[in-house]
Amino acid sequence: QVQLVESGGGSVQAGGSLRLSCAASGNIPTLNIMGWYRQAPGKQRTLVATITRDGKTDYGGSVRGRFTISRDNGKNTVSMQMNSLKPEDTAVYFCRLRTANYDHWGQGTQVTVSS
Repeated sequence: QVQLVESGGGSVQAGGSLRLSCAASGNIPTLNIMGWYRQAPGKQRTLVATITRDGKTDYGGSVRGRFTISRDNGKNTVSMQMNSLKPEDTAVYFCRLRTANYDHWGQGTQVTVSS
């Protein structure tokens, strides 16, 4: 069983920054992709950023250049630095850990950006 616990959400004004963190615990397969997705009210959950165990990253188009994802394999954590936040970044952010056979999600953390 894998558990994901997110932290770091909150409220910030446009142009500000936040840092999200996610800690994974349990029986974690070596080969995995960790990442962040977000879901705004009334909208589908979408990709924000992912990172493989060897550091290969992928970003959603709207956050590229503003958000940076990173991970610590020794601690089984993934973090995301979010800069130049915009009101349209407001959403619940979910941590995800995906392996060949399993797909795990965290409970989500709210990020609210005011104009």
